[in-house]
Amino acid sequence: MFKRAYRHLQGHPRLALLLVAVLLAILPFLTSGLLGNSWVRMLDLALLYVLLALGLNIVVGYAGLLDLGYIAFYALGAYFYAWLASPHFGLHLPFWVILPLGTAFAAAFGLLLGAPTLRLRGDYLAIVTLGFGEIIRIFMNNLDAPINLTNGPQGMDLIDPVSIGGLAFSGTQTIFGINFPAIHLYYYLFLAFTLLAIGIAYRLQHSRIGRAWAAIREDEIAAAATGINTRNIKLLAFAMGATFGGLAGGLFASFQGFISPDSFNLMESILILCMIVLGGMGHIPGVIVGALLLTVLPEALRYIGDLQRLWLGEVIVDAANLRMLIFGLALVLMMLYRPAGLWPSRQRQRELVAEGEVALHEQETLVDARR
Repeated sequence: MFKRAYRHLQGHPRLALLLVAVLLAILPFLTSGLLGNSWVRMLDLALLYVLLALGLNIVVGYAGLLDLGYIAFYALGAYFYAWLASPHFGLHLPFWVILPLGTAFAAAFGLLLGAPTLRLRGDYLAIVTLGFGEIIRIFMNNLDAPINLTNGPQGMDLIDPVSIGGLAFSGTQTIFGINFPAIHLYYYLFLAFTLLAIGIAYRLQHSRIGRAWAAIREDEIAAAATGINTRNIKLLAFAMGATFGGLAGGLFASFQGFISPDSFNLMESILILCMIVLGGMGHIPGVIVGALLLTVLPEALRYIGDLQRLWLGEVIVDAANLRMLIFGLALVLMMLYRPAGLWPSRQRQRELVAEGEVALHEQETLVDARR
């Protein structure tokens, strides 16, 4: 039955697109009705992580530049929004002014990071970008003296919520007789920006720039020999990735109303990288699946403690520890049995999984080695 429905939708892409659009439109109401508003908030955060994963995918998946400090651009976008939309400096600029400026601010820092790392590759590039991410976090943690820019470890609060055309996202709004709570309004806002980011990422991937990134990823020397300006193309990858990160940071600040350096630590960068690798590096649908899965799965595993109490009568292993253990084990198993990711591109799957004569040759080589 499901196979027949799937084949029917494959033959009618417009119908499939319409069904997806309807599902996305009613998803927050279904989620709040079945699971509660806390899970709608989780959906909002999941969309932000999709934005971040799409941005890092440009740097890592398209251009092959390992970036472990990507969360720094997320922090820069968030703090820039807080500076211009909170009582900290007494500025309360409109949302549609701050957000583009914040993304440009993060993109400028992407260029600053990319410029001194043009000759670095592999592990060296990863170490430098990791250091950049930690430097930004430490700056945000200590720039409360002699001039208070970030309020230090206490963070910045009372950040203005989004307000577009008189529609404030600070409370429940009634539109066409339907009540939309603030978390529902943020869901639709984040969904709009996510769909825009998906469109941009798709167009970049299939453009001349995307092909240049792929050439650099496969062999930078060969790409330079064919006339590709590797310097500018790599800088563009850093800038585009940082733009997505700054955009997500500004949205996060307006959504939370409070930010602190603790929200932008190294583990967040590693988590976003795991989303890309788990879903399928360089493949937009796979990246989306990985981001959604790694956002929702840890939250779902919080109920392990309740299951232990139901089945065993008491909590034997702390839920937080067991949750991270299962989470890590799932990642290890994925890398062992699905190294290309849950939803890899066909090209990457062919690179990692041998077929035909290549598979026979590898099998014969393995037999010879065993002898």
